[in-house]
Amino acid sequence: MGEEQTTQTDEEVVASTGISDIYAAAKRLEGIVRKTPLTYSEFFSDISGCSTYLKLENLQTTGAFKLRGAYNRISLLTEEEKNRGVITASAGNHAQGVAYASQKLGVRAVICMPATTPILKVEATRALGATVILHGNGFDDAYARSLELQKEKGYVYIHPFNDRDVIVGQGTIALEVIDALKDIDAILVPIGGGGLSSGIALAAKLVNPQVKVIGVEPENAACMKAALSCGRTITLPSADTVADGCAVRTAGKLTLEFCRRYLDEIITVSEMDIMSALLSLIEKHKLIAEGAGVL
Repeated sequence: MGEEQTTQTDEEVVASTGISDIYAAAKRLEGIVRKTPLTYSEFFSDISGCSTYLKLENLQTTGAFKLRGAYNRISLLTEEEKNRGVITASAGNHAQGVAYASQKLGVRAVICMPATTPILKVEATRALGATVILHGNGFDDAYARSLELQKEKGYVYIHPFNDRDVIVGQGTIALEVIDALKDIDAILVPIGGGGLSSGIALAAKLVNPQVKVIGVEPENAACMKAALSCGRTITLPSADTVADGCAVRTAGKLTLEFCRRYLDEIITVSEMDIMSALLSLIEKHKLIAEGAGVL
């Protein structure tokens, strides 16, 4: 869709996005992303009282689902936009997704990351060919710097969640889940800024409206729940959570509209619940995932 989406209101973007967009994204991602396993969990099924499956996006190329949206977005750039290069801000997973996609598509990528980002994530992003600029103490600082550079240099901005083509790319996960599990009743999905939940809710509801899609946020960073309650995006005073990939103080305006239209409900979980789930994954499944993944 490129940058022309800014000429539409968020409501119009949501209304004009259909299942054909998700299938088109899935086609673009063939050979780029892995169709990750959907694994039955005897342990979580026993404690929840229902058949529970885990969608293992921690086994995705670059280690996270973010590659799906980043590649879909960048692949749709015009040649003129590709020549300008792309920029974004990220604490890790989106950074590596943008870097990987840009490398594959021959596009220059500049990524602003907080100075507090673990060096392993910084080096992993640089190893994929991106220029990394470290700035500030958190995502908000890095994001502000990336916007300044975008205006100065004319880069195309690849937002981590508040972008239709990014959202549509993330929605391909739901196609894989429903394809693997025909009689699925509900999908639970973590929420940071709302890109993943928007895409999965959109795709799931358009394929099968009977599937419930439930968002899950940390109690300490429930920005989407607050936005849905108020009817508009609001900025939380803090977002201090072990699920650092979901430590977002302000939900996206576009993702708010997608969630308002397609998400069934949002539940929040405590820091203790997140850590308990992390330990259970390690002990019962020999799987390691970051806080946002176990959310």
